[in-house]
Amino acid sequence: MHAGLYRSLYRIRRVEEEIARVYATDKIKSPVHLSIGQEAVSVGVCDVLRPDDVVFGTYRGHAMYLAKGGDMSAMVAELYGKVTGCTRGKGGSMHLIDTECGVMGTSAVVGTTIANAAGYAYALKVRRSDAVVVCFFGDGATEEGVFAETLNFAVLKKLPVLFVCENNGYAIHTAQSKRQGLPDICARARAYGMPAERLDGNDVLTLRDKAADLVAQLRAGAGPQFLEATTYRWREHVGPGQDFKLGYRSQAECERWYESDPVRVLAAQLPADVRTKIEAAAEREVAAAFEFAESSPFPHPSELMTDIFTEDSNEFAACGR
Repeated sequence: MHAGLYRSLYRIRRVEEEIARVYATDKIKSPVHLSIGQEAVSVGVCDVLRPDDVVFGTYRGHAMYLAKGGDMSAMVAELYGKVTGCTRGKGGSMHLIDTECGVMGTSAVVGTTIANAAGYAYALKVRRSDAVVVCFFGDGATEEGVFAETLNFAVLKKLPVLFVCENNGYAIHTAQSKRQGLPDICARARAYGMPAERLDGNDVLTLRDKAADLVAQLRAGAGPQFLEATTYRWREHVGPGQDFKLGYRSQAECERWYESDPVRVLAAQLPADVRTKIEAAAEREVAAAFEFAESSPFPHPSELMTDIFTEDSNEFAACGR
């Protein structure tokens, strides 16, 4: 059975649906970029990672954060801007961190965490650790200069990093075919000297198997690997609603992705009693997360300038050694 994978898929889907429902009340204090429709990419990859492996992601990072083990209550509280949030209410939806489970951060700036991931992977190699890094990013990020520079560096240094492109076909409202003269992201990765493969990002089982193989190669010292997962976001670029009225995509285009919904497909493969228990537990967890966020306090004004910089000369000296 695949109960663990279904649990991860279902809880991500349900918490994001609840985020979408609550968003209209203005209780959520940050913009949200929902992963609804794209959950299987994070779930399939993160399922094969160890606790000491780390991930870096994008502003559409709820699925990655939760799939790697991030605390749901802390995530929802962060969206509410509460002090109990995973970055104490200062980061919001686009800046999620939970270092205890290996979520090293997400960023609102396209492409920035690609270089961060390579830097962490370089540190792991220097320390002779067999832990690995996974970097999630969208197809739009492959057009940033940092993508080319980092992939080249990763190959030269044989870094233990898996680059995962979540290709949902759009950079905000512009289709990939209108942005790239040769819309073949894997070919660009191969040009730097690393293996690259394209998979259906809705097929969580195949994706998990491939991720397991690639991570094993990373631990064995094979150098960086590249995986492109085709996927699709069901909601608007930012926000809880639909955006078909904008005209850049049609509802008909979405239909085939609805039909291959990984949550529904995997649910059909589980016994009814197993599925019911998983769903009931997830519903309780989601309800508790929102109750926690609602009841938590906002940060005190005294925290406004904390966690920004340090004037401790000893810390600076330590950094310079």
